[in-house]
Amino acid sequence: MRGRWLWDNDATQPTHWRSQWHTALAVPRHMTGSPHPRPLSRRRAGGALGLVLLIMVATTASAADWRQFRGTDGNPACDDAGVPTSFDVAKGLNVAWRVPLPDRGAASPIVVGNQVIVTCSGGERQDRLSILSFDVGSGKKLWHRRWWATGTTHVHPFSAVAQCTPASDGSRVFAFYSSNDLACFDLDGNLLWYRGLALESPTTRNDVGMASSPLVVGSTVVVQCENQGESFAAGLDVASGRTRWRIPRDHSAIWSSPTLLPGETPREDAVLLVGRDRLTTHDPQTGKLLWTFEAPCHTVASPAVRDGRVYLQANGLNALEPTGRASEPRLLWAQNRMHSGASSPVIHAGRAYVIKSPGILVCGDLADGRVLWQVRLAGTFWSTPVVADGHLWAANDEGLVHVVELGEKGRLLGSYPFDAKVLATPAVADNALYLRGDEHLAKIALTDN
Repeated sequence: MRGRWLWDNDATQPTHWRSQWHTALAVPRHMTGSPHPRPLSRRRAGGALGLVLLIMVATTASAADWRQFRGTDGNPACDDAGVPTSFDVAKGLNVAWRVPLPDRGAASPIVVGNQVIVTCSGGERQDRLSILSFDVGSGKKLWHRRWWATGTTHVHPFSAVAQCTPASDGSRVFAFYSSNDLACFDLDGNLLWYRGLALESPTTRNDVGMASSPLVVGSTVVVQCENQGESFAAGLDVASGRTRWRIPRDHSAIWSSPTLLPGETPREDAVLLVGRDRLTTHDPQTGKLLWTFEAPCHTVASPAVRDGRVYLQANGLNALEPTGRASEPRLLWAQNRMHSGASSPVIHAGRAYVIKSPGILVCGDLADGRVLWQVRLAGTFWSTPVVADGHLWAANDEGLVHVVELGEKGRLLGSYPFDAKVLATPAVADNALYLRGDEHLAKIALTDN
């Protein structure tokens, strides 16, 4: 990083990156573009008052937040009513706003309070990383931060270095990239801390790019860096970025993301990590292994959790029931007719939904895994569908968004073009759908058109 520049797309004066590193924790002196740039040490000097303010922000964030990959609880389903079941980008029908993005990305948008936040990557080598915030109501850009990647930026041409969806605890945003750069910002876009994880583990990479998204569990942000090189999972302190724990993982590529398994109390929460031949569960504060379920797991699809049960893709959809925090779960059923493609399962109202190849939406009963119905969709799918108000939205990789009415039998209501390419899972908040394509970010909400 020495000799390179950290800059903000909206700034007039670039600020040089501080060259000192402490336990691989990069601490820049200033983040340009902030209203009043100042040393990070002063930002930490607020003591108890600063802690109180952070708690106030976190507890007053909107209940409709969509704070990480597949929603705040890791299952992209909600009861929001009034999300449009049709839209027309060309005519502006039910398009509240649509804004261009400066660079590419497969990362999903997240919604925190009045902000929609996305990450991008650009440049000839995909080594210019950025994060942008837009106003929920108007689509106006609130802030934009840009900097150079510290790790390898080699990814499949179909995707981008901005593959991992950011996460938020309600007062901070954690932006993670295929280059294994992890940056933490406050909601005004001020940089709080930075970790170049590839500087610590230079062989942590694979030939098509890393795509696991971070997970926030209490005061820990969890990252999974599982690949053919140096593989590990780590828990970092959300306030400082320093490592709380780090555990080795198998030397094989995994693109699944860490998933929260809620306990009866927050102290009993656990983290699910998918490996090629097992699902493991860990204490988010220490990384301690709690239990293991042996199975040939899907390398891309992430588990879904609902009502204490885990739904895992492993040669089909498997329903697991944990029998204790440190006890191996019980397999309730396995349904090989619900073997998904790249997208993850969605669980809602006693049903499971998966998209299997070639573009078939399958609905199963959670009681026994019995397949209830199927609907043929067009195209191939990398993004996970979302469910709200009795409907399902699924965007294929060519940017065609399918809307399916759910019920005793599924019914395709329509398919609507959005962007040249869509790899990102949509977000749902405040009765609106947020779609991110390779070139645009849009809010789909009821309009008067």
